Amino acid sequence: MLLSAAIASPMRLLVQLFAYILRVLFHGTTDVGAGATSPVTPSVERKVDEGRTQNEMTPTSVNYHFTRQCNYKCGFCFHTAKTSFVLPLDEAKKGLKLLKESGMEKINFSGGEPFLHDKGDFLGKLVQYCKQDLQLPSVSIVSNGSMIKEKWFQNYGDDLDILAISCDSFDEATNQLIGRAQGRKSHVDNLHKIRSWCQQYRVAFKLNSVINTFNVDEDMTENILQLNPVRWKVFQCLLIDGENAGEKALREAERFVISEQLFQEFLERHSGVPCLVPESNEKMRNSYLILDEYMRFLDCREGRKDPSKSILDVGVKEAICFSGFDEKMFLKRGGKYVWSKADMKMEW
Repeated sequence: MLLSAAIASPMRLLVQLFAYILRVLFHGTTDVGAGATSPVTPSVERKVDEGRTQNEMTPTSVNYHFTRQCNYKCGFCFHTAKTSFVLPLDEAKKGLKLLKESGMEKINFSGGEPFLHDKGDFLGKLVQYCKQDLQLPSVSIVSNGSMIKEKWFQNYGDDLDILAISCDSFDEATNQLIGRAQGRKSHVDNLHKIRSWCQQYRVAFKLNSVINTFNVDEDMTENILQLNPVRWKVFQCLLIDGENAGEKALREAERFVISEQLFQEFLERHSGVPCLVPESNEKMRNSYLILDEYMRFLDCREGRKDPSKSILDVGVKEAICFSGFDEKMFLKRGGKYVWSKADMKMEW
C-alpha cells in the first residue's frame, strides 16, 4: 500500500509517515494496518509518565547550595568541598528569579558554610534580593553558626525568616569527634549566642541534628527545650556515593551510620520534645529539591548526586525533569509548613 502511494504521490507518503510517527509518540502503537498494534514497552511508558510528572512539578521549596567550601570537617558531610566555584551575584539572582517565576515560595541557602563566602555579604545580598525584590514568603539559611556576626543581623536580619543552626551534640568532646568544631572554640556557647541574636532581631530559630554513631545515645531533651527552636530537624546519617562514601568521596561516613532501630530509639527518647521533626534515610533521600553551585538540580535516587543541566542554560521546567524529586514524600515529611515569620505566632 505504501509503495503504490509513493508512486502515485510522494506527498501522500510523507503525510502517512508523519501520521504514523505521531501515533507512535502519542498513542504508543504502530497501527500500520487494521488490527496491527504494538504497545510501547513498560519501561518506555514509565519514562514517559515520569517525564510528564516532572514537567508538572512546581519548585515550591528549593535548597540552593551556592558554595561547597566549609570551615568545619564533619565526618558525615554529604555535600563536600569538591569545588570552590561560586556563581557571580548577578547570575545567582537571575537563577533565583527564574525559580520564582516557576512557582518557588521558599528558598533555603546552604553550603558548605554559606557565611564563609565574602564574610556573609554575598549571602546577605541574596537574602535581601529574595525578600525585597522577589517577595518570597520564606527565606531561610542553614549554617554551622561559626562565622555569623551580630552586624550581619543588623544589616540583613529583617529579610530573613528562619536561621537553622546545625548542632549534633551538646557535649563539646562529641562535637570534636564528629568534626563539628573549629579549633577549641565552643560550638555550644556560640549556638546560645546566635539564639539570643535571633530573638533580638526577630528571626525564627531552628536546629538541625544528624544522628550518628557518636551521639545516638545522647539525651538532648533539656537542651532543646531550653533553646526552644521553632523546629528541630533530626536526620538519620545518610550515605551519598561520591560525597561521603565510595572511592571519589572526600569523606568516609560509614563509621557514622546507624541502623533504623537505633534511630527510632533516639526518637522515642525525645518524644516529649514538641518541635521534633524526624527524617529517616527514606524520608530524606529524594524529598528535597537541591541546586548545586552551578544551579543544577541534583538527583539522589541512585544513591549519588546526578546533576541536571543548569537552570541558567535550559530553564527550570526542563532542568527539574532530572531532579528526581519525590513531591509526595516532601509533603509526607512535613516539608510544607508555616515558614514565613510574618505568619508565625512568635513572642519576640
